[in-house]
Amino acid sequence: MNDLLWFLLVGLIAGWLAGSLVKGGGFGLVGDLCVGVLGAVLGGYLFGSAGIGVGGLLGSILVATLGAVILLVLLRVVRRLT
Repeated sequence: MNDLLWFLLVGLIAGWLAGSLVKGGGFGLVGDLCVGVLGAVLGGYLFGSAGIGVGGLLGSILVATLGAVILLVLLRVVRRLT
């Protein structure tokens, strides 16, 4: 249960940071949480595929934030195409 709470907390922080970094702002609390959690999964996959390992809370937030930034950029590109 604690691991899930930490994962959601990291996702929320990452989503908020990504929303602050990418022009256009965030998606609100729930939207930022979703973007952060999906970004954490995407970032973990990308970093794992590249053979880059990070540890600790700060490393998890960094990976999740980078994944969330990539996800937000992709979402904005798709939104512009439609």
